[in-house]
Parts: sequence; C-alpha cells; structure tokens
Amino acid sequence: MKKNMGTADRTIRVLAAILIAILYFTDVISGVLAIILGIIALAFLITSFIGSCPVYLPMGISTAKKESK
Repeated sequence: MKKNMGTADRTIRVLAAILIAILYFTDVISGVLAIILGIIALAFLITSFIGSCPVYLPMGISTAKKESK
C-alpha cells in the first residue's frame, strides 16, 4: 500500500489515540461511546504505524511529502 500520510498526520493520530485511552482509563468515557472511540483509536494507531490511510485513497488525499528526484 502506498504511503499517503505525513509525519504531522501520523503524530496527530497517535496523540488522539492516547487521549482516547486516557479518557477511557480515567472513566470519563464509558459504554457504547467508549467502544466506538476505542475502535477509532485502534484504527488511528494502525494507520499511523502503516503510514497509509485507506480513506484517503479514493479521495486522492496525501499528506506525505513529495519525493524529489
């Protein structure tokens, strides 16, 4: 899969996932909301480590820096 996420995008996603985890473990969120946000946090972490976001592909979005030749 072609990388389409830049460093800033990946960092923001990891920080959002950490924030969701903190909110969950401090009992600020619970129930269905916690499950939904947990799934989103997991997706954020996976896409950040892979460096590619499948949602960006159909829209042609890329936050990655262009490679100079």
